[in-house]
Amino acid sequence: MENLLEQRKNMIESLVGEKQYIPMKEKEMAMLLQVKKEDKDAFHQVIDALLSEGRIMLTPKGKIMKGDGSVLVGTFIANSKGFGFVEVEGRQEDLFIPADCTGGAFHKDQVQVVLRPGTRMANGTRLRQEAEVTKVLSHGITQVVGTFEPSKTFGFVVPDDTRLPFDVFVDGKNTAGAVAGHKVVVELLDYGSPGKKPEGRIVEILGHINDPGVDILSIVRSFDLPIEFEEKVLNQAARVAKEVSEADCAGRLDLRDMQMVTIDGEDAKDLDDAVSLTVDAEGHYHLGVHIADVTNYVQENSALDREALKRGTSVYLVDRVIPMLPHVLSNGICSLNVGEDRLALSCLMTVDEKGEVIDHQIAETVIRVDRRMSYTKVKKILEEGAPEVMAEYEPLVPMFREMEKLAAILRKRRHKRGSIDFDFPETKILLDKEGRPTDIMPYERNVATKLIEDFMLLANETVAQHFFWMETPFVYRTHSTPDPEKIKKLSLFIRNFGYGLKTSQEEIHPKEIQKLMEKIEGTDEEALISRLTLRSMKQAKYTVECSGHFGLACQYYCHFTSPIRRYPDLQIHRIIKDELRGRMSEERTNHYSQILPEVAKQCSTKERRADEAERETDKLKKAQYMQERIGETFGGVISGITGWGIYVELPNTVEGLIHIATLPDDYYYYDENAYEMVGEDSGRRFKLGQRVKVLVREVDTMTRTVNFTLVEE
Repeated sequence: MENLLEQRKNMIESLVGEKQYIPMKEKEMAMLLQVKKEDKDAFHQVIDALLSEGRIMLTPKGKIMKGDGSVLVGTFIANSKGFGFVEVEGRQEDLFIPADCTGGAFHKDQVQVVLRPGTRMANGTRLRQEAEVTKVLSHGITQVVGTFEPSKTFGFVVPDDTRLPFDVFVDGKNTAGAVAGHKVVVELLDYGSPGKKPEGRIVEILGHINDPGVDILSIVRSFDLPIEFEEKVLNQAARVAKEVSEADCAGRLDLRDMQMVTIDGEDAKDLDDAVSLTVDAEGHYHLGVHIADVTNYVQENSALDREALKRGTSVYLVDRVIPMLPHVLSNGICSLNVGEDRLALSCLMTVDEKGEVIDHQIAETVIRVDRRMSYTKVKKILEEGAPEVMAEYEPLVPMFREMEKLAAILRKRRHKRGSIDFDFPETKILLDKEGRPTDIMPYERNVATKLIEDFMLLANETVAQHFFWMETPFVYRTHSTPDPEKIKKLSLFIRNFGYGLKTSQEEIHPKEIQKLMEKIEGTDEEALISRLTLRSMKQAKYTVECSGHFGLACQYYCHFTSPIRRYPDLQIHRIIKDELRGRMSEERTNHYSQILPEVAKQCSTKERRADEAERETDKLKKAQYMQERIGETFGGVISGITGWGIYVELPNTVEGLIHIATLPDDYYYYDENAYEMVGEDSGRRFKLGQRVKVLVREVDTMTRTVNFTLVEE
């Protein structure tokens, strides 16, 4: 029997190794080899064995190819339940690592893995590729944030991150004077082994668990977000000129007499974009998007620049902003303050009545903003026609009216080509002086926020297209076409609600997603399907290849409009200025070709880190908010159903779980095909999008989870 298996393995291995062989899927190979129905299981066994031995490999699209003798390397992502996943660069799907195959790997470790047989359905279809960790190459975590629990001569640190399923042992001499309830940072000295806990040394005491702000600080430290700037960085920022001199203006396009405004939130301090608009006799719009020339003050490879690249982005947490650049710059000379001369990089576009850019100019400019506007005041002018606000900004009202018209044209054009607008209700969490959440408010997108969004999108698109055709090394913002498997799953799911998606040759056009978004608008299931659709999408990232932006349905896109808070924008400004000044020599081109792939990768990584930290702080404050509301009842919508219970989302965007064991008067099971929870005797069904009433049963602020019980009407 063993001999037969080996023969079959050798036969398939030699087939895959032939020059004429074109990678194919398992199903296709079975058809080629004319595998009989009764032999399908044996065939799957052969494929699984070859995979686990590394003699064959699967391409990212699941096609069989010859193994190259190497093992896969990736990042281990732990789960609190013991299993994990490994992210391998270039693979569309993560590898599943069962709990007994983790090889002692920690969260974020670089690991070597070998593929092993995956879970199969009865029909032989592979559900997910499994793998086993064979070697830990390097540890991704050197420090852990957690709560100190003392004992007589030693102590333990209980990690905040539930993906670290261990306590860290701390010898008495390494406690740094920490006492019970202290939030601490512990440096790992020993990663432990089976039956032996990791050991560490406390290097920082953040404060007591109940001290105001310590909860957020713990998250900041766990994501290793740099808070303070080094002295040399601050000194460099302080030395920057406080005013624009005439010498600074030399050789720049002077736009100081052009009517322009900034439009931002009321509490914004770093105003890095201004807009201007005129309409000519032919009905063409002359739109100017003017961005603070931050690169004039942040020189390449200076201490300021290196620090900005290290951070990659500003991080906006619920109670603080961790800026990419020191405030003295972002709120000072780089902020487009009213009535003050400022250096800018301007994208001046001529737009026709269809929203097409028929002419453009990118130029170094000197500008002077006429008025600082807030989103609220522009909304009052355009939507409400508020007399007192209209009178205050009388000279600007005609420009705002034209801006509204142009924004509508641009939106229509984007919509026509298939751009997807995920209009989620974003939330603003209000805190008191002690850092306790007092309210969760929806963050309103109004006519003014959309208007600025439309103009920035156009400028970003125009700049990206300009530099693509110049064939200059550049940093693009790209968003790949979704994975066909995920679209297939989404398609099956929405079928339960009576919707469908058209795909061609395993690919989907953004127009189809857009049509779905329009169909579900205003329905009970809108939020749910929107969220699941978004999860089916890939993550946008920074790349040096211009491969298009699926979500915006456009071929050319970049980030040009926020150099104060995003490093890619800063990098792009440098490239633009080198090009404008005729400095893009062969040497500079080679320089950018060398550095930009790493810049794009670094900025994508830091953006993901910032997003995760923002999500975690929001989840924490939402849990704290609900802790004060234990015993209260709320109306909500079923947002998810799993084998262990029903997830319900409240109007304030808080999500909680009704555990299956707490469902009343019946034994319930999860019907996977219908995405429903079904009562065995009663036949009662709970469906996605269904409205229910719930009571807040318990809240765990440590794990940031909320548990509900169902309230019968």
